[in-house]
Amino acid sequence: CIGMEGKRMDELKLPAMVINNEDPKGTAFSVTVDGSKERGITTGISAKDRATTVQLLANPEATSIDFARPGHIFPLRARAGGVLTRDGHTEAAVDMSRLAGFSPCGVLCEIVSEENPTEMARLPELIRFCERHGMVLTSIVDLQQYRRDTEGEDGSVQ
Repeated sequence: CIGMEGKRMDELKLPAMVINNEDPKGTAFSVTVDGSKERGITTGISAKDRATTVQLLANPEATSIDFARPGHIFPLRARAGGVLTRDGHTEAAVDMSRLAGFSPCGVLCEIVSEENPTEMARLPELIRFCERHGMVLTSIVDLQQYRRDTEGEDGSVQ
């Protein structure tokens, strides 16, 4: 999945996947996409094709004709205000990318548990994973606090 700002999704003509969203967390899925054949996409399912599609979605120069529908990448519409409005992974991915100075969209993926490969890794295992790979682990709560500290409660820069 890739979290994106609503305005950008509208520009790319990425409508909601369903009219009546019944997702328990309210995740706003749009129609799935692949990059177009003109952009070098073959089947859309390979890691290379998916990476190219994600790069196109993050590219402010890309237009709606650069994508084929349906596809293998799930764009997710982030709520305006980011994690200060909704404490979701979609909003966190967009906020983190924006704060890092990149296009306000971010890939979301889950790490499969090594201990129980039929499930996703949970916090204790993720802590060990990050330590083993020299990664920093943060949380949506941390991101919310950082934004409040640097932007104010309403997201306006202080």
